[in-house]
This record gives sequence, structure tokens and C-alpha cells, in this order.
Amino acid sequence: MANRETLGLIKGARAGDVACQLALGRVYLFGQGVPQSLPTALHWLARAAQEDSEEACMLIGTHVPFEVAQPAATALLPYYEQAFDAGLVQAGLVLAQLVLGNAVNSCVALRAKAHTALEAAARAGLPDAQWLLARQAGLAGTTVAAHGTAAGHGDAPPQHAALEQAWSAGDLAGYLAHGLPLARELLQRQAAAGTRSIALDAQQVLLLSRCAQALAPGGSAEGWQCCELAAHGGDRAAQLELGLGYARMDAHGQRLATRNGAANFKRAVRWLTQAGEQGLAEAWFVLSRIYTKPEFSQRNVVEAHSCLERAADLGHGPAQLECGMHAWRNRRDGVNSDVRAAYWLLQAQAQGSTEAQAVLEKIAPRGSPGDWGQGSVPHAGAHLRQLGQNHPLLAARLELARWFDLSRAEALLLDVVAADQGHCLLIDISATHGRGKRRLVLIRTAQERQVLDRVVRLFERVDCGVDGPEGNYRQRLYRLKCYLAEQDVPQEPLSSEQQFQAA
Repeated sequence: MANRETLGLIKGARAGDVACQLALGRVYLFGQGVPQSLPTALHWLARAAQEDSEEACMLIGTHVPFEVAQPAATALLPYYEQAFDAGLVQAGLVLAQLVLGNAVNSCVALRAKAHTALEAAARAGLPDAQWLLARQAGLAGTTVAAHGTAAGHGDAPPQHAALEQAWSAGDLAGYLAHGLPLARELLQRQAAAGTRSIALDAQQVLLLSRCAQALAPGGSAEGWQCCELAAHGGDRAAQLELGLGYARMDAHGQRLATRNGAANFKRAVRWLTQAGEQGLAEAWFVLSRIYTKPEFSQRNVVEAHSCLERAADLGHGPAQLECGMHAWRNRRDGVNSDVRAAYWLLQAQAQGSTEAQAVLEKIAPRGSPGDWGQGSVPHAGAHLRQLGQNHPLLAARLELARWFDLSRAEALLLDVVAADQGHCLLIDISATHGRGKRRLVLIRTAQERQVLDRVVRLFERVDCGVDGPEGNYRQRLYRLKCYLAEQDVPQEPLSSEQQFQAA
């Protein structure tokens, strides 16, 4: 769903305005008035970066992770390289992941630069950079400690390589055999420090977090201690596990009978919020459950829904389904609640939710071709080409009618630009046609999206009001019936009054 301001940005961005492309990328990047979407944000930011927008490169390097950039790695490499040259180590990490970790074909100079970027990111304390550098060092037989990535206790590269190999293979016993002695040393140092937290580097925090997961902190005192220490060090997985432990809940928001004792929701909220702010959708989802519990002293239904939407923005399937159902149930409370419901349900359906698919069929049922002739118009006949030359707007409306099964009144009266909501068409002609009903048509294929974009670009350049080139409804209807008569499509004849008004 897009508001009027966002629709203006979309219009400018499609027309090639770099400022609009940059602003639209920022809107989708941070979810300002629209649901947050990193792929959509990357699309518009990359368009702006193609026009030498330095700010677009910095936004891509700062906020677009490796997983989102990987499908278009070759095209995005220059932007991450430019952001790294500007001093952004996070961009250097993604550059190294794309070039080194993903085997992207690149020149020798770029691979050397990727190594330099990886070293800089590792020195800055980014754990993913440190592990990638350790793996590269293990493969090349070089010294990891020379790059400042050792844990501070003289750990040799083979040991780090063994830890990473065991974790990647899912060998928890093997990981504990190598990593638990190091974790116990850190726990002893923390016990000796008392209430004062010891300083940990990123690799030590990651070691503690993985040991906690391997030890199952819910049932192991040592695992719980590792989890606490890693959570204080900023590890989001440990923060999530710690929050779930205090809440006595699992990642689905269900009460765990295996965890004895009363829940401490205030502590749970503290740790789950920290994990959520680091991008864990499960943390926001569990928070939405906690804020609805009557036994929680800070129960807040509004805050619960806010947490649920944040989880949905991060791609949590059940949260997307719940947001969609909530918007649909409350569709009479908001002007575009049905549009928002369709958006979330489409996201949930894409993750395999059959319930979302069933509700979408109710919200936006596919119409059937009408009997007024739009189904009989050929896709590339001489008559249609002639119509496109003489009346391009009418030809575009007929094309929309074929693709989206519009009625005759809908095809002739629809405000095409306002109807485009990104993921669906909002069909609402009730203001100009007494029998018109509001409905949604989902945009399900790339071909439908391309057709709609082409038609929208055409209508953006003209005035679609009664004073515009199309005229009023009767004039449009007269042109349509004349065209269909040439096609030998049976039509109701125009009355003399309609002919006079159309002339």
C-alpha cells in the first residue's frame, strides 16, 4: 500500500528522476509509510547508483546484506566497492563475501581489494568478517593472528578452522570438544570479575553463543552461563535464547512446560527487544505474544501489534499471516485496510501458507471476462493497432480489461495511476458510477506487472478527468462501441441521446 506522497515518488522514479529513485529506495529501506522491503529498496537504490549517486551507494553498503545482494552480485559489486572506498567497513565485508565467499568471477585486482576489505572488517570486530578471514587463512595456510582475528589467547588457525568446520557440518559434539574449554576459560574470567562484565571481542562472543546453543541452555547451567555472557556481548542469537528462557516460551510464542519456575517478562522484554533490534523476526513475534498476556504488568495491545508488524516486515511468515488477518477483520476502520491485508497475505502465501491463499481468494477473487467484448479484442490485430494510433488511452484501457478482467464501466472509468498499489489494483469507481463496487485484483505475475507499468506510464502524462482528452464516460463509451462494432462484436445500440452527448 502506498500513500499519495509515495505514489509521487514512484512516478518520478519510473521517469528516471535520480532524486525520486533515491528517496523511494530510502522509503522501502526503512518502511516509511510502506511495508519494509529490502529487495525493492535495493532495486531503486541501484537505479540511483547507476546515475552516480554516492548516497545510494552508501545506503546499499550500509543496509543491504550479502543474502539480498547475492542474486545480483555482479551488478552490485561497484557500489559496494565505492562505499568501502568511502570508509564503510560493512560494505567491505559484503564486497568480500560476494567476491571471495561466493566465488564471483572477478579480476585479480578486485580479489586483492576484497582481501583488503575483509581484513579491515575483521579489525573492526565484525564476526562474519573474522570467520570468513579465518576460513580463507585456513585454506591458504596463512596466519590469522597477523590480521588481529585471534581470540586473544594465541589460538592457532587450525583450531579455528576445526571449529568452523564442525559448526558448518552440524557436529555439535565436535564443536564442543574444541570450543568448550575456551568458553570455560571465559566463564572463569567472568566469575573472577564478579559483577563487572569482562571485555570480549566478537570472536569470543560468537564462541560463547555457539557453545550455548550446543549445550541447550534451557537445561544446562553451563549453557545458560554461556548464553548470558554472549548476550551481554551483543550476540543476537544469545539474546533471543535468553529472552525466551526468561519468558518460559518457545520461538512460536507458546509456553514451555519443560522450563520450570515463573516467567520474568520484564527481563524477557529487555533481551528480546535487543535481539529484535538486531534483525531477529522471532524476537518481535514473541514480544507480540508477551504484550498481550494479562499477567504481564505492562500489557499493551497497541505495542503488541507494533511488534507483530515489525516481525512481519522482517519476513516472519506467521506474523505476516496474522497482520493480514487483522487488517482484513478491521477493514472498515481504515480506508485501505483491505489493500494492506492483501499485501501481508501475499507475503505469507509466498512462504507456503495455505490459509493465506484461502483468504486471498475471498479478498480478491479473480473476475471472469465480461460479455461486452474485451475478451474478443485480438492482442496484435490490425484493428487494435489502428485503435492505438487514433485512441491510445482507450487501447490501453482495453489491454487492462483483458489482463485483469475488468467490467466495461471499470475499464472506462478507472483512475489507472491511483489504482496501482504495487501488489494489487484497487478497483473503485463508486464515486463516478452508482453500481460500481470496490474490489481488489492481485498482481501475480511479472508479465502483469509489466503491462500495468506500461499503461501507468502512459496515463501519468495526461489528464484523465472529464476535461482531458478522453472526455466523459459517455464519450468514452461511444468510442468503445464504435470500435467494437468494427470488430463485429454484438453490442447494445446507443440511444440518440447517447450519440448526441458523445458527439
